[in-house]
Amino acid sequence: MNPFWSDLVKGLTPYVPGEQPKIANLVKLNTNESPYGPSPKALEAIRGEVRDELRLYPDPNADKLKSAISAFHGIDARQVFVGNGSDEVLAHVFLGLLKHAQPVLFPDITYSFYPVYCKLYQVAFETVALTDDFAIRIEDYDRPNGGIIFPNPNAPTGRQLPLFDLERLLQNHPGSVVVVDEAYVDFGGESAIRLISHYPNLLVVQTLSKSRALAGLRVGFAVGNSELIEALERIKNSFNSYPLDRLAIAGAVASFEDHDHFDRSCKAVIATREKLVREMKSLGFEVIPSSANFIFARHVSHDAEMLALALRQQSIIVRHFKMPRIDQYLRITVGTDEQCDILLSVLREIFSA
Repeated sequence: MNPFWSDLVKGLTPYVPGEQPKIANLVKLNTNESPYGPSPKALEAIRGEVRDELRLYPDPNADKLKSAISAFHGIDARQVFVGNGSDEVLAHVFLGLLKHAQPVLFPDITYSFYPVYCKLYQVAFETVALTDDFAIRIEDYDRPNGGIIFPNPNAPTGRQLPLFDLERLLQNHPGSVVVVDEAYVDFGGESAIRLISHYPNLLVVQTLSKSRALAGLRVGFAVGNSELIEALERIKNSFNSYPLDRLAIAGAVASFEDHDHFDRSCKAVIATREKLVREMKSLGFEVIPSSANFIFARHVSHDAEMLALALRQQSIIVRHFKMPRIDQYLRITVGTDEQCDILLSVLREIFSA
């Protein structure tokens, strides 16, 4: 181990992102990216920013983007924080709102970046087991804590926690910040943003990477009580005052203004997901109910790791997690109808062989 490394670095186990393989004619269903392109208006806006003004710093507050987000969700711009992807926003959340004497709580099966942030920022944490059917049970969080965070829909399971359960959680923990990570909410979930005016301890985080097909642009945001937002601004301005560049701001603003493209893309993913679920079940898969742009499934008689390898040999990439409780599940991104048909066809060939 390098002697120049700090003790903190020596103890880190970094997050491992989904594989980005360079395989010809690849059916890529492993990283939950959108199967459809960004809004044409967003692309036009990005191209419009490729000009001499790139020599100048962008707006450090990204006021145009905050205004676009607040207009879309019907909230005050002072309730909006923006960052370089929702991962950066979450990083600031862990350091600015979840680092307390009591441990932060999150599910045992969830976004695997959460424990990475805890170790990076030395935040105490405890995991709370999901039920046998991978649901969050509100009563299980009735313990001392320095905050609660979870994705809704959860990842990698795709299961949604109803808003009335979330409200019970908020009411049961008025002294704790409850962070709801809504990366996948636009594919059939119900956003908690409408609750922020009622609960000062609620923070909602979203991304433009999934439903707005801007994963390559890296834009995320959080909404909540203005005092929570101020904490994030303090962290951001002590770390990087210019997290969003001119192209990202312009493209993100335009994407929020193109309601038709957003609606069409989300509805197309939902329709394909429902068709994929039906077909997977007909092939003998058990599928967890999903409100996301992916499904979480296991086969009753075929090993998940072997299935993932067999699919890879046919240039189809899905995500397999070698973790307790879920090592027999595959997380499969909802692609286009054509991509999903290819997946189903190859699965039939594997089973027939």
